Amino acid sequence: MKKLGILFIAMVAIFVITGCEKVKTYKEGTYSGSVIDTYNNENNTATAKIVINSKGKIESVELDTTYQGSTKKTLGDNYNMKKFNSSAAGEWYEQVAKLEAAIVKNNGIDFLKLNDDGKTDAVSGCTIKIDALIKAVEEALSKAE
Repeated sequence: MKKLGILFIAMVAIFVITGCEKVKTYKEGTYSGSVIDTYNNENNTATAKIVINSKGKIESVELDTTYQGSTKKTLGDNYNMKKFNSSAAGEWYEQVAKLEAAIVKNNGIDFLKLNDDGKTDAVSGCTIKIDALIKAVEEALSKAE
């Protein structure tokens, strides 16, 4: 019986230590960030617009990158990622939508780890280089802290 009591106390201690992780909250509002994206030796602008709700949680994320007088999202299928790379996980806007959803779900970007190529394995279906987008998100979130 004594061993069971010690085990119970140990389990409670582990729960308290690991289960009481502080959830990050932000100031309510809409925040933007932008950085120069030099992918393919081009100077485009990666942008992030983040809406924080009254509970301090990320409600929505909009990511985009300028490209040839437009944006990659505006171009949609006409960006032709799948046309020129048949192994792509989807068009650019489809992959970014998965990244946006993951940032909302995780209430931030702490879950992301980028490799040396600026890509991540943390978001299923997002195989594009995202380092500039993440820097834009970091800038926006720093304003919301």
